[in-house]
Amino acid sequence: MQVWIVDFMNQFGYLGITLLIALENIFPPIPSEVILTFGGFMTTYTELKVPQVILASTCGSLLGACVLYGAGNILSAERLGKILDGKIGQILRFKKEDVYKACDWFNTKGKSTVLICRCIPIVRSLISIPAGMAKMKFGIFFILTTIGSLVWNTVLIYLGVAASSSWEKIVAGTDLYTKITIVVLGIIAIIIAFLYIKKRINK
Repeated sequence: MQVWIVDFMNQFGYLGITLLIALENIFPPIPSEVILTFGGFMTTYTELKVPQVILASTCGSLLGACVLYGAGNILSAERLGKILDGKIGQILRFKKEDVYKACDWFNTKGKSTVLICRCIPIVRSLISIPAGMAKMKFGIFFILTTIGSLVWNTVLIYLGVAASSSWEKIVAGTDLYTKITIVVLGIIAIIIAFLYIKKRINK
């Protein structure tokens, strides 16, 4: 995949960066680390400029985030609640009230959550879905996503500039960060699921 990404960016420049980052936001397995660090490296041997690369990547981030926000908005807490009222909810031991509680929590803590999560691999993309489900005001969501994405994109692009032809070393380092994040999130999810199921059983 890395070879294809590099070839695509070499061929389409700023537009390629925007499209790839948009896809990365919708499909997290596509590595933004490769796109951004290589984009930074490209500014050292092509006519691409750092500010424009940052702008192109941030536009892509916003495009992808808005698509997922829309998906969450369409799903809505009400629709998910109806699904959980059926057999699926009984199997998972979830109730529609749990969805509403989660949305209430998101409406209270959501602003800082969206901002921080935009700088965390995998989660940075998926956080747009609960924001849409919780009906977070689109203007606030857009501003927070812009700030978070701008920070993430700028850091990785400048790392690519600094590393130059050794940009793949940066990718290797960020890949380790991503793997650690996935493991930590997996452990947290297991603990939360265990405590939740235990609570339901003891009722």
